Amino acid sequence: MARRDDSVMRDLPSTQPVRPNILIVKLGAFGNIILSMAAFAAIRRHHADARISVLTSPAFAGWLRTFPYFDDVLVDPRPSRWDFAATRRLARMLADGRFGRVYDLQTSVRSSRYLHLFPARQRPDWSGIAYGCSLPDRDPRRNSLHDMDRQEGQLRQAGITDFAPPDMSWCRGDIGRFGLPRDFAVLVPGSSPNRLAKRWPAARYQALAAMLRDRGIAPVVIGSAAEQQLAAEIPAAIDLTGQTGFGDLADMARAACFAVGNDTGPMHLLATAGCPAITLFSRDSNPALCAPRGRWTRVLQRDDLTDLPVEAVLESLPQESEAEPVQA
Repeated sequence: MARRDDSVMRDLPSTQPVRPNILIVKLGAFGNIILSMAAFAAIRRHHADARISVLTSPAFAGWLRTFPYFDDVLVDPRPSRWDFAATRRLARMLADGRFGRVYDLQTSVRSSRYLHLFPARQRPDWSGIAYGCSLPDRDPRRNSLHDMDRQEGQLRQAGITDFAPPDMSWCRGDIGRFGLPRDFAVLVPGSSPNRLAKRWPAARYQALAAMLRDRGIAPVVIGSAAEQQLAAEIPAAIDLTGQTGFGDLADMARAACFAVGNDTGPMHLLATAGCPAITLFSRDSNPALCAPRGRWTRVLQRDDLTDLPVEAVLESLPQESEAEPVQA
């Protein structure tokens, strides 16, 4: 029997198909990431056999590693234009990914600039609005569309056609440790500290919490640890500020009667995970572009949220049949 020549065998070309590398750019913010869930899933279905990476901000990298859509998470160091060393490191990271296609779902000035960090001979197909990209979003209405509609339109122009409502059933936490009553409602009184005009006054949340408690619905305040002082102004509610992770919020969404909150990231997660959600908007943001979406959502808007009475919120609460929790 002839002896196999292992050195020749090692030199033979592999018959395994090359797995394409895809990059999604989504830097933030929290609410914008939630509004990209349907786009993430559509890209995953369209490129079922690909290795898909996502480029995001440090604050969201850990959470995005739990998403079922990505094989790898890359962290954007967000170098300034004048930090040439950091920019070169970012360019090297992008080049090393050997990406054949990039879906820029951020479509910002910064993210568009990243196309030109790739070597000219290694420049991938690029879906977005970057100058000279191969798969541009040509919709002249894109800046007036809701974030989810704009992303779907962008991806359709790149050849992706299979879209479905966002599914967050994979996102789980452990709310049993909080010992919440069967009937509870989530209140989200915070927002970015740089955009205080987006906040309904804490005194109104306190009045709402007291009325809900009188109706047998336990109000629960959630938010970051930095918002604990804000929660202290709502003593009628259970204070869980600084205690809930992303998975906990998803579980609360599936169990709560409803949620009321300002235009801020947690409201997007709650609504997308299935909680009936009423979001309060001031003139500081436009619900036509960025309102939460889910199985039951409602928007109340005033130019100045101090003009929004508690009674208007009470009248907008979902009916009992509409507020049935997704799960017990």
